[in-house]
Amino acid sequence: MAMPRASSGLAYPDRFYAAASYAGFGGSPKSSSKGVTSKFSNDVALLLYALYQQATVGPCSVPKPRAWSPVEQSKWTSWNGLGNMASIEAMRLFVKILEEEDPGWYSRASNFISDPVVDVEMNHNSTEELPTKNEITLPEMKTIPTENGNSVDKDVMVEGVGSVSVYDQWVAPSVSGLRPKPRYEHAAAVVDDKMYIFGGNHNGRYLNDLQTLDLRSWTWSKVEAKSNSEDPVRVTPCAGHSLIPWEGNKLISIAGHSKDASEVISVKAFDLQTYTWSTIKTYGKPPVSRGGQSVTLVGATLVIFGGQDGNRTLLNDLHILDLETMTWDEIDTIGVSPSPRSDHAAAVHAERYLLIFGGGTHATCFNDLHVLDLKTMEWSRPSQQGEIPSPRAGHAGVTVGESWFIAGGGDNKSGVSETVVLNMSTLSWSVVTTVQGRAPLASEGLSLVLSSYNGEDILVSFGGYNGKYNNEVNLLKPSHKSTLQATKSGTPALDSGSGAQNATNGTRDVDVEFEAGQEAKVREISMDENEPQIVEINEVSERSLAALKAEKEELESALNNEKSQSLQLKQELIEAEAKNADLYKELQSVRVQLAAEQSRCFKLEVDVAELRQKLQTMDTLQKEVEILQRQKAASEEALAKQKQTSGGVWGWLAGSPPPTQKPDDA
Repeated sequence: MAMPRASSGLAYPDRFYAAASYAGFGGSPKSSSKGVTSKFSNDVALLLYALYQQATVGPCSVPKPRAWSPVEQSKWTSWNGLGNMASIEAMRLFVKILEEEDPGWYSRASNFISDPVVDVEMNHNSTEELPTKNEITLPEMKTIPTENGNSVDKDVMVEGVGSVSVYDQWVAPSVSGLRPKPRYEHAAAVVDDKMYIFGGNHNGRYLNDLQTLDLRSWTWSKVEAKSNSEDPVRVTPCAGHSLIPWEGNKLISIAGHSKDASEVISVKAFDLQTYTWSTIKTYGKPPVSRGGQSVTLVGATLVIFGGQDGNRTLLNDLHILDLETMTWDEIDTIGVSPSPRSDHAAAVHAERYLLIFGGGTHATCFNDLHVLDLKTMEWSRPSQQGEIPSPRAGHAGVTVGESWFIAGGGDNKSGVSETVVLNMSTLSWSVVTTVQGRAPLASEGLSLVLSSYNGEDILVSFGGYNGKYNNEVNLLKPSHKSTLQATKSGTPALDSGSGAQNATNGTRDVDVEFEAGQEAKVREISMDENEPQIVEINEVSERSLAALKAEKEELESALNNEKSQSLQLKQELIEAEAKNADLYKELQSVRVQLAAEQSRCFKLEVDVAELRQKLQTMDTLQKEVEILQRQKAASEEALAKQKQTSGGVWGWLAGSPPPTQKPDDA
């Protein structure tokens, strides 16, 4: 029986070397090249060259070419622009770009692959190799029609079991198992290659079931929770809540609308090992109960913003739950906070900036973007760039590096059909893809999570409401155009310290403009042993060179004028500094005189204090003299009386008679 050839699905780095050989590079050092040539656009050729150099040589360390060669300068600039990108990342990106440019390259690359192929017998008795724990096997796909009704069948390639080779398009995989009830306003999270769906709203009824989709076998199953004898918990049906993976084996369900909601936010946890629910005891003052809020994991804390309470009052308060101490903290912010809203999207950038986009009130939807600096707790509303999305609420988002992908949502009239991405460094929007208006992706209250396949990121959406309740699963594989752009964009809008030196080197700017504006068309990649060479097919037009040279001379002239003005300002600054030095000397002299006067005044104050003390002493002495004088007078008077009384005794002793008393004295 004939046996067709099927690739074994090479792993890295072998897959990279096969792709490099197919593109015309050297491939594996052990393999011999046959000088195969492929044609690419200028930008793609330069990027492939840079990624090949980054993967095989490492970061660019060679000096910039000085020769007047636009091609060599462009090659150097493209390589140098990758910075310190890791070798394996460059390999994966090289393969991803090749797959975008030539989706069928792998099936045509047998002549460039030195590894053996696997013979697969096409009969019903053949067995498939089961995926490992960290390897996801994508099922066969059906395409999602785009807005103009065209599908993307031509971009979808099935390799083996059916891996996705289309980028920036939504596809619907074939899944097995009993699907969950259609719903919206549910919560989703990914743990160990499984997507968990909890709760939601189905036909106006709140749900409390926990469903899981195995992202390796793409099989639905219901998680049967066990009773917890130590802490029996009644899992209340809810919608508009949030589900957060924590500690690798737990799911935290927080907030949400329910029929018998408590006055404050409740926090529950599901243990993925024991399959039991438990109520988490928190400390501090918990926020008021709500649904439609955003809950963002930042380090070991949850940042909760906005939502709508049980009385349908819209909120814009900010609370933080420390997951290590389970303590609530209400945050007082500065700046202008976002207006009260619910059903918005939130993301964190660089573990410092909290971004809030969209959301709505009972009658209005927003498309504003607010940023909270989590260090200073200051709100700002920066200007948005690019294709700013339309107002929406009920959308969902996930981050991939510095890219924030947002899908779904509605504006109270219809569902939003475009999937957009925000570069969180430059705050620039772009549209990834657009689906048909009534497709499941154009729904409110859908969920969006991030998974991976073969080392590449994949967005997985589920459910939503767009006039009917959905339980569809859709996948999108983002391309390098949306993920690499964030690493090569201009001045980061959230980093105030970058990009400050552009005005100091006009000649460097001219060189960059020249390299970016040159019109040389690089069309072929050829091989010379193991070193790639980019062959220039069309020469740079003389008119473009003349225009660029004239512009360069004009900018250099302007730079010279700026330098002369700078010298003049420096001279004026020197003169001002000299005057300032003289004034400083005078100030020092005045300070010395003032210090001497202060010392003299201090001495006078001391002398005055001593004189006052002496005067007080003299008053005391005068009073003592007066007292002594009075005592002396009293003593003299007493002595005189004593002499008068003692005269008869001495007279008797002397023999003289006592004085005779007169009759009148009797």
